[in-house]
Amino acid sequence: MDPFANDREDRIRRLLEHLRHGTTDRVGEVAPFEPRDYRDPDLAALERDRIFGQVPTIVAHGSELPEPHDFITLQMPRNRVIISRQKDGSVRAVVNACRHRGAMLENKDSGRCRLFSCPYHRWSYETDGTLRAVTRDTTFGDIDRSQLNLVALPVEERHGFIWLIDNANASIDVAAWLGPRMDAILASYHLDEYVVSQTAAFEEPVNWKLMQDAFIDGYHVQYAHPNTAGKHVHTNVQVVEDFGNSCRFVSPRKTIDRYLEEDPGDKSLAKHVIEAHFLSLSSTLLKQPDHFQLLSFRPDAADPARGRMEIRLITRRPEDLGVDRAAWERNRDKNWQILIDVLLDEDFPILRDSQQALLSADAAGMLLGRNEFVNHVFRRELRRILASDSLEEYLAGCEQSAQQSARYSLTG
Repeated sequence: MDPFANDREDRIRRLLEHLRHGTTDRVGEVAPFEPRDYRDPDLAALERDRIFGQVPTIVAHGSELPEPHDFITLQMPRNRVIISRQKDGSVRAVVNACRHRGAMLENKDSGRCRLFSCPYHRWSYETDGTLRAVTRDTTFGDIDRSQLNLVALPVEERHGFIWLIDNANASIDVAAWLGPRMDAILASYHLDEYVVSQTAAFEEPVNWKLMQDAFIDGYHVQYAHPNTAGKHVHTNVQVVEDFGNSCRFVSPRKTIDRYLEEDPGDKSLAKHVIEAHFLSLSSTLLKQPDHFQLLSFRPDAADPARGRMEIRLITRRPEDLGVDRAAWERNRDKNWQILIDVLLDEDFPILRDSQQALLSADAAGMLLGRNEFVNHVFRRELRRILASDSLEEYLAGCEQSAQQSARYSLTG
C-alpha cells in the first residue's frame, strides 16, 4: 500500500483547481540572477568543492553493479573514481590513481575484475582499495603498505541508488541529507526492486545548472516542445512541496482535462500527472505511471561552460510484472525514444545556444518569474550551500527555508 496515496490525490486536485483558474503555485517575488552563474571559473571551482565535495550525489543505480567484482568508472568534478561491488554486497569507491606513480588503474567505463592492476608497474589492489602487491618489492625499498591503499571516497547505497561525495575528507549520510520527508517518499517507491533498463550520457558545451534548470521548469513546455511533450503535458501549472534542500512537484498531463468539468470523486488521478522530485541539487527523479526517469547533472572538472547529463530509465523486470517480454520491450523502447527525441532535437539545441549567448561580454542580468517555483528553490539552495562553511551548517537551515517557502503565495 502506498502511504502517500491520499496526499498525492490531494495535490492532484489542487492541480485541477489551478487548471480551472489559469493559476499555478508561485513564490513570493521575481528574483534576479546573473550570466556569471554559467561562466565564472571561480564560482565553478566553489561549486565543485562545496556542492559535489559535500553533498551526496546519485551516480548510479544498484542494478548497474549487480554482482560482486562489478565496477564502473566515473569522471567526477573533483576526482576520477572507481565504484565496485564487494564480495559482501556492499559498494566501495576509490580514486582511480595508483599510489606508486599516479597512473590510472582502470580506463574502461565498466566491467568485472577481482583486482585493480596498474598498467605502468603492475602494482595491484583489492577492489576495496587495499594494496595487495608491489612488484619486485625486494628492490623497491622499505614502505608502509598500510599507508598506500587507494584513496577511499564516501559512498552509500540507499533507496536503490548509489550516492557518492566527491571528497575523501567528507563523510556520507544520505538519510540526513534527504531529511525525513524525502527519505520516506523515496523509501515508498522500493526502487531497489527496479533495474536500469536504458541509460545514456551526454557531454555538452553547457553549464550543468543550465541543464538542471531546464528539466525542473514547467514554463517552457508549450514553446520548446510543441510537437512532443507540449502535446501531452500542460504548461505553467505545478503544485510544489518545498522541503528545503529538495522538493516534490506534480505537473498535469492533458488526459486530466476530462475532470475539469467531471467530478472524479474518490477515483485515483495519479496516471494523469508527472510526479517529479528535485534531489541533491544535481538530480531530478520523474515518476511516470509505469516507470521512473532519473536525470543527473554534473560540471566539467575545469570548464564552467561544459557539463554532463546522464539519463536512466528505471523499470521493473517483465518477469516481476508477469507480462510478455516482447510487449515490455516495445513499451520501454517507446518511452526511451520519446525522452531521447525531446533531449536531442529540442532541449539541447536551445541550451547550447543559450550557453553561447551567456558568454557574451555584455550579457545582462536575468529574471526568474514567480511561477518558476522549483527553479527558485534550486537557486536559493545553491546560494545557501555556497555560503555555508559546512554541510551541517547548511542542513540546519533547511527547515527554515521550507517554512519561509510555505508563506509564499500558492493561489496564482
